[in-house]
Amino acid sequence: MVIISGALYVDAGARDAYLDGCREVVGMARAAPGCLDFAVSADLVEPDRINVYERWESGEDVERFRGAGPEAEQAAQIRRAEVMRYLISGVEAP
Repeated sequence: MVIISGALYVDAGARDAYLDGCREVVGMARAAPGCLDFAVSADLVEPDRINVYERWESGEDVERFRGAGPEAEQAAQIRRAEVMRYLISGVEAP
């Protein structure tokens, strides 16, 4: 299992538009083979922060979905990114 989690930072005034532009990709990701969860959301405290959370069955599933990455226009809006990829060897209920 692979988890991708972290934060993207955009101009605070552009965050809602950025998130609105993510709707289609979120739907596509959730329908993609191997996607267990995919979410991007506005942070409740920092007005320029977007929280990212993805959970995939495998790294191959992530790469198949990713392709070339975000659209150039969307990528240009990202001022900073702090996103990590975690390889999970086991999962259990709390």
